[in-house]
Amino acid sequence: MELLTTNNVWMMVCTFLVFFMHLGFSFLEIGLTQQKNTVNILFKNFFVITAGILIYYLVGFNLMYPGDFVMGKTVGFAGFFIDPGEGYDQLTYADGGYTYWTDFLFQAMFAATAATIISGAVAERIKIFSFILIATLYVAIVYPIVGSWHWGTGWAYDLGFYDFAGSTLVHSVGGWGALIIIYFLGARKGKFDKDGNPVAIPGSNLPLSAAGVLILWLGWFGFNGGSVLSADPALTSLTLVTTCLAAAAGGIACALTAKGVYGTLDITMFMNGVLGGLVGITAGADQMSPAEAIAIGAIAGPIVLGGVALLDKAKLDDPVGAIPVHLFCGMWGTLAVGIFGGLASGTQIAIQAAVIGVAGIFCCVGAGLIVLLVKALVGLRVSEAEEAEGLDIAEHGTGAYADFSIK
Repeated sequence: MELLTTNNVWMMVCTFLVFFMHLGFSFLEIGLTQQKNTVNILFKNFFVITAGILIYYLVGFNLMYPGDFVMGKTVGFAGFFIDPGEGYDQLTYADGGYTYWTDFLFQAMFAATAATIISGAVAERIKIFSFILIATLYVAIVYPIVGSWHWGTGWAYDLGFYDFAGSTLVHSVGGWGALIIIYFLGARKGKFDKDGNPVAIPGSNLPLSAAGVLILWLGWFGFNGGSVLSADPALTSLTLVTTCLAAAAGGIACALTAKGVYGTLDITMFMNGVLGGLVGITAGADQMSPAEAIAIGAIAGPIVLGGVALLDKAKLDDPVGAIPVHLFCGMWGTLAVGIFGGLASGTQIAIQAAVIGVAGIFCCVGAGLIVLLVKALVGLRVSEAEEAEGLDIAEHGTGAYADFSIK
């Protein structure tokens, strides 16, 4: 009983930390976008966490952790609404590690994170109801099905795939969705000049973004630390050390690479490099030595920089760098499980790559169908006039900051 209490308390603390990450995402997105869209950013982030929990209660948890699989352990469903069942015993659930209700709440925080990744990438030009529909369907269907393949002991689990805390199952799932959606959505007005060259659209508040990144780093102690699924002192401590070292290495590596390529010490690259390192280590945080964690982060940092350049080349507009951080570094971190750590082998690399590919195809097709449906029903973009005015006024009828200047 004492061990269950200790494990359960640790899991709840980690749940609180992952919940706190949604404030970090809000700050990061607000700071890297224009002031006239602040209320819109806040509304989307509030929607993601509130609706995400409700959707996960209604269908997500029982799709992700099904009672019975069909279609070759590809899709499963244990019914609507979460229900521990008649045989539920909090002393024996999860081998005495934590209770059913703690499990649900912790996993619900992860589900909401996938939609938050999309929120940043589509910022400043998507209709609010279009985002609501897309996020709802993506979290209700795509995210839990992909998660069930490994965490729900589906086909990827049987294959030997490993993703400790979600480099693929959370971050890449959100990143693939974001990539498809911004393709259909198009770039913000003024993002590319008449020759197709990218034009910087400055963020409104970099100090706020910096606070957001540091909050996210703090929240990652829960994201990765809670994924140990117990308060095991040795494994939890190692996981938190590798998480921190990868974040630090990612930030330094990205900042130095940006200096070498562009000649400037870019704070936004420094911040996104930290996040890239965090995403990169998430798949194998419990498998890596400290030195291997540093290597993973040090590679993730330049991947962020290269990912930003790649999106600019493709004329895809991601205002906050969500796709380079979550998709590209998520893929890297998943592959790194087969390159470094206790599972390293050529076979493991092949398994990791195969699941990355299948998940990518499924997410792209799923996101594409959802976007086309929403586009047909309500459209995707606000009008040019509304975009110029700002989504705060156009979509919400109010600005984020009162004007106290004397008229």
